[in-house]
Amino acid sequence: MKNTFGNQLSVTIFGESHGDCIGAVMDGLAPGIALDLDFIKQQMEKRKAKGNISTQRKEADEIHIVSGYFEGYTTGTPLTILIENTNTRSHDYEKTKNRLRPSHADYTADIKYLGYQDYRGGGHFSGRLTAVLVAAGAIAMQVLKEKGILIGSHILQCHHIKDDKFSTKEDILEEQISQMNQCDFALLNQKKAEEMRKVIEEAAMQGDSVGGIIETCVLHMPEGIGEPFFDSIESHISHLLFSVPAVKGVEFGEGFDFAKLYGSEANDAILFDGKVKTATNHNGGINGGISNGMPICIRSVIKPTPSIYKQQDTIDKETHEPVKLQIQGRHDPAIIHRARVVIDSMVAIGLLDLIMERESTLSMLHNRKRK
Repeated sequence: MKNTFGNQLSVTIFGESHGDCIGAVMDGLAPGIALDLDFIKQQMEKRKAKGNISTQRKEADEIHIVSGYFEGYTTGTPLTILIENTNTRSHDYEKTKNRLRPSHADYTADIKYLGYQDYRGGGHFSGRLTAVLVAAGAIAMQVLKEKGILIGSHILQCHHIKDDKFSTKEDILEEQISQMNQCDFALLNQKKAEEMRKVIEEAAMQGDSVGGIIETCVLHMPEGIGEPFFDSIESHISHLLFSVPAVKGVEFGEGFDFAKLYGSEANDAILFDGKVKTATNHNGGINGGISNGMPICIRSVIKPTPSIYKQQDTIDKETHEPVKLQIQGRHDPAIIHRARVVIDSMVAIGLLDLIMERESTLSMLHNRKRK
């Protein structure tokens, strides 16, 4: 039973949705990294529930760094982040605790943890735990920014409403990433914002929910990061992204659209313009699992929030008899606008781990480069 990810940089998460607190331990950070606590707060703010298109559970999400940080800098020892749960209503789950919620982890959690799990609000399986991942990701993003690496995401699609795609021109893309990182509701085409909000609000009025697609780009990623097979950039990042509750699909570059292309259309011609580049970027900045210096492009599919107010069919886990379920409590009609900062955070954690792996290797081999 493991809740830790990473090789050079490891992140362990702990806690439950309705427990006293949730937390994360980051191990492997170098000493002497100056942390911008205001930036961490800004990232946490992007994840917070706001307005009618989010749950009415409002949490302060104040970050407490209780180890590995002293007088403004990381110490190099494990850095521990705690976030208190201050606005729980556990009684909402008492009446239906034996009724397995469709598309939730109630059944699988019961099997894995032999019935000892905390069921309130989904317990350890709750999206609540993504709050500490955002905090950890904000730290990783600061380290990456010092290296000139930028990460940004936007809502490419919410239900049937689509935003514009990120630009393929790097100068425009850099402006777009900067713009998205300042937005609460991250859209390139702000004219689509009202349509998306309306779709979410209509789903909420019907006791239902909607999902969508998040598009992420990484700019100024150095070449040579990643491994050929099991720790390729794709496999490493996918591992993290599929760990986010509600992510059910991940693609890189053209992704599933490769299926309709000829090789002559899918291949990226190579050129030299001060450095080695490609004329197009169908492969999303990755060849053979390793970064080639072009922008890394990722799309993540977010399923509709499974907690809906419509009556559903399920069974009682004790009697196995069919029953009706109508959930109570406070739930999101959509999480896609809150999830995009979680996606950014996971990508940052994964890329920093791979970069640290590469830097470790180079530090040992810098005098052995083959001519």
